[in-house]
Amino acid sequence: MKPIPVFALLLNTPVFWVCLGLSSSPATAAAFSPQLPSPAAAEPERISLWNGKAPAGEGKTVNGDAFVTVHRPEKPNGTSMVICPGGGYGFLVMGAEGHGIAKWLNQHGITGIVLQYRLPRGNRFVPLLDAQRAIRLTRSNAAKWGCDPKKVGIIGFSAGGHLASTAATHFDKGKPDDPDPVNRQGCRPDFAILVYPVITMGPKTHGGSRSNLLGRATDAATVNYYSNEKQVSAETPPVFLTHAKDDSLVSADNSRLFYKAMKAHKVRGKYLELPRGGHGLNGYKGPMWDAWQSQSLRWLAAEKLVSKKKRKKK
Repeated sequence: MKPIPVFALLLNTPVFWVCLGLSSSPATAAAFSPQLPSPAAAEPERISLWNGKAPAGEGKTVNGDAFVTVHRPEKPNGTSMVICPGGGYGFLVMGAEGHGIAKWLNQHGITGIVLQYRLPRGNRFVPLLDAQRAIRLTRSNAAKWGCDPKKVGIIGFSAGGHLASTAATHFDKGKPDDPDPVNRQGCRPDFAILVYPVITMGPKTHGGSRSNLLGRATDAATVNYYSNEKQVSAETPPVFLTHAKDDSLVSADNSRLFYKAMKAHKVRGKYLELPRGGHGLNGYKGPMWDAWQSQSLRWLAAEKLVSKKKRKKK
């Protein structure tokens, strides 16, 4: 029998970690104190949502998968956000509207979970199933990832904004007796941020997104189900929306319709309409891009989801 190295023995002793300034080993500390720096913060972790057998709606399963990439901040504040990139339900803008957003959120202590959701390709059910699963998975792994299960939000851009708004208006409380612990979690996000989102499947929609999601379905029930301004209720979580007035690809009427429905149902939120920037806000840079980011952070602070920045004394 080989002798066990002294260092390995020390790793399992509380005294060792106390000497390093921690109350216990990193694994134990992370479970109880999300404010502690995470040893895994530097390396994003890619995780399968379905392990190769994914639901396809209507009780069917298919061979396929979706993924999340978890970006953990150095000092997590407990808030997390599932990130839905855009792409008209035909492709995914994983860089600027995915991993880039996660890095920005990390700077403010927020755990960013980038969702690589399945594209519809004739099956309108799959994007929402993936988004709901990502929210459930985040709650199921809250202690491990340094997250508060009551501060799980969702953010989406363009068609990803449609997916995020669908998740914010179509949700359930989970199945407490399900053998899969992830399915026991509810999938209602605690808040949402929608950036130049597609909202409606009606006359003001983005034609490409509607075509890719719904195909040839034109029946009123299907169109209304995915027109999320018609799905807002008193149970809809708080929402921050932003849109450029001159967006010629996805009309700002999408955000206006959703915000109007929010006010009708007394849902907390804010709508920031930008004077210019078009779709994508000048290529994800410049004053309009900076404006929605700074304003959304102020809104998150007001919702007690991030810390307020202290003003410097003159």
